[in-house]
Amino acid sequence: MNKDNIAVGLDIGTTKIVVMIGKKNEYGKLEILGVGKSKSLGVHRGVVNNITQTIQSIQQAILEAESDSGYKINDVVVGIAGQHIRSIQHSDYISRPNADEVIDDEDIDALIGQVHKLAMLPGEEIIHVLPQEFKVDGQAEIKEPIGMYGGRLESSFHVVVGQAASIRNLGRCIKSSGLELSGLTLEPLASADAVLSQEEKEAGVALIDIGGGTTDLAIFKDGIIRHTAVIPFGGNVITEDIKEGCSIIEKQAELLKVRFGSAWPGENKDNEIVSIPGLRGREPKEISLKNLSKIIHARVVEIIEQVYAEVKLYGHEDPKKKLFAGIVLTGGGAQLQHIKQLVEYITGMDTRIGYPNEHLAGNSNEELSSPLYATAVGLVMNSIRNNTKSAIPLVEMKKEEAVPVQTPVEEGKVEEEKVIEEPKSESTENRIKKSFFDKYIDKIKEFLDNAE
Repeated sequence: MNKDNIAVGLDIGTTKIVVMIGKKNEYGKLEILGVGKSKSLGVHRGVVNNITQTIQSIQQAILEAESDSGYKINDVVVGIAGQHIRSIQHSDYISRPNADEVIDDEDIDALIGQVHKLAMLPGEEIIHVLPQEFKVDGQAEIKEPIGMYGGRLESSFHVVVGQAASIRNLGRCIKSSGLELSGLTLEPLASADAVLSQEEKEAGVALIDIGGGTTDLAIFKDGIIRHTAVIPFGGNVITEDIKEGCSIIEKQAELLKVRFGSAWPGENKDNEIVSIPGLRGREPKEISLKNLSKIIHARVVEIIEQVYAEVKLYGHEDPKKKLFAGIVLTGGGAQLQHIKQLVEYITGMDTRIGYPNEHLAGNSNEELSSPLYATAVGLVMNSIRNNTKSAIPLVEMKKEEAVPVQTPVEEGKVEEEKVIEEPKSESTENRIKKSFFDKYIDKIKEFLDNAE
């Protein structure tokens, strides 16, 4: 029987839904076994607004991924975004009754319990509690407090908050698609896993993920997440502007943007014109590429300025001095011509396009290393870290159904396998994430079971 941990990520975007199945190869790289894509119907600006259509789109992508990979999917790690997401910085502490005993998991859990007592706005819930730095008896900059002595344990946390109803609607769509929810991750954090290096996170970097309905931001410094934000504008508003400005249909506007669009108007000459077929017997339309890039430029500038305002909130007016690695652009919108140059011009910060190919196995399909798949790759990586067996081979399934017999195994081998599967000592940060997510996912499942 195949002992590989097969991981599945589900990226529910505004324009597309991507299901990705993968596993780690012997070199520690991500081997993609199958991908399923479908047009996203029922999602607006990262939030589900039509349950039935979303379920159909998810099922379509799941079927495609299963037939592509030969695996049957059981559960998924899902990305969450949307304009209802906000983040807050919070510090909390506990006083330990016995300072002569070392700090252990229970103390960390007690500290997290304090964070959960935070008063939220009506209808809001905590999605992520991300520890930043711990302090023990006033000693600062401690990343791993377990095993230390101390009476007072405190920490700063990055707390991500979202609308409970939106999260439950997402859970409902997954359950109704015949899947289990094994994890929930903020999309900019998943994208960051896929495209950022540890060196960039240490030096200070702002990740900007330009999707169809939202633009997500994640800022890292000293290897720690410092700020996250979701701006409710993305590539779709650019398409909408082209549609209105050129008086054409949405499909044509999207094609124009992808094939001929540029974020820098000076790149096109005045006489460069593209002809668009007219609707049902009407004359074709001639559109100047210079005008097209002016429309795109105006909207992209607006999106980048909004994101940069969030970056400045963290960097206090001069982020260049704090974020030495500058900006990394990813997502479908990062494929727009000359967007890198425009971002550098507006922000004055070094910019590069983020491709998820660093973590992918060498034999991966070239299409998968596009910024378009950054979130999906990050979600699969997240699922691998959770050690989930999210899918099993269809051939294996049929065998198990046909012969439900347990094969005898030598005693030594059983012991050996136990040792292999025994979890290694984890960092406090990972332990916090896991224990928190287990509780949170159980909470959503319980809600959905009671709702039926």
